[in-house]
Amino acid sequence: MGSDGWLYFATHRGSTRATTAENGFTGSWILRCHPGDGRAEVVAHAPLPNQCLPTGELDPERLIFYGGTADGDHTVKRVKFLAYDTKAKRVLYEDDFGPYRAMIFSRSSGRVYFHRDGGRGVTKPLVRFDPAHPGKPEEIGASVGLRAATRETRDGKVYTVDGDRLWEFDTKSETARELGELTAGQENYIASIDLDPKTERFLYFVAGAHGGSYKEGAPLVQYDLVTRQRKVVAFLHPQCERRFGFTPMGTYATAVSAEGDKVFITWHGNRGGAPAGRKKIAFNTCALTVVHVPPSERAGRRLPLAPGSEGVTPPRKDQE
Repeated sequence: MGSDGWLYFATHRGSTRATTAENGFTGSWILRCHPGDGRAEVVAHAPLPNQCLPTGELDPERLIFYGGTADGDHTVKRVKFLAYDTKAKRVLYEDDFGPYRAMIFSRSSGRVYFHRDGGRGVTKPLVRFDPAHPGKPEEIGASVGLRAATRETRDGKVYTVDGDRLWEFDTKSETARELGELTAGQENYIASIDLDPKTERFLYFVAGAHGGSYKEGAPLVQYDLVTRQRKVVAFLHPQCERRFGFTPMGTYATAVSAEGDKVFITWHGNRGGAPAGRKKIAFNTCALTVVHVPPSERAGRRLPLAPGSEGVTPPRKDQE
């Protein structure tokens, strides 16, 4: 949400075979919605021609929208970087070396950090874009994996994840350190990770972003930054399937309430089972779950994972 009271967001393509000039696609949209009265407005259409906007961050104070793009032509693998001034309605800066799927945003300084190229499983130096001096992002010495990142803490720390590894990036000193293993099971594709904004002690995530979550019970995992221990707060599968006919398969978007007592998970999943003639279920339904985290699970009591444990075993029906 911007300081002007509007929520900013962007669109992304559907089928890569449909986002072509022949089908009328000329680029994605930056939009905004006012939660007070429900108004929705177009901020910009196709700020970069023929580019989709799967990656986005808003500087809420300066109202600059940062994006990492994917070309409408699926044969073009270029990822562009976009800095768009939503107040002036103009491109502040763009180049051909943008963030693959995630950025680090420092609210204290307004700077953004990302990898200039690469994808999942990449640990490499970050580059820095400073809106006070718009121009080519400069490489800094700190290296992290960056498939997802938290917001900045009050003392300038941001936590990033790629696969089973967790990093801490200090926005004040622009240094980083690896914190080690993160996941609690065998699924390790994490596309969203969130910090409890009240205590700034706990991280929350759901692994298996692109559809593997349900295989391990669709667990919501809490990571304690003090003890570096992990625990499953809730298993969403098979409970959601039994109660609502919905299989939660994965998520690209999670959030934690200001009090740290609720975790919101937007799922892509399945209703109705596998298509005719197929054994595997497929994405066909989106859903939202809200997990209420009791005070006892936010008080610092942590049980270590069993050494050498393999995966996460979903609870029996009588344990749910």
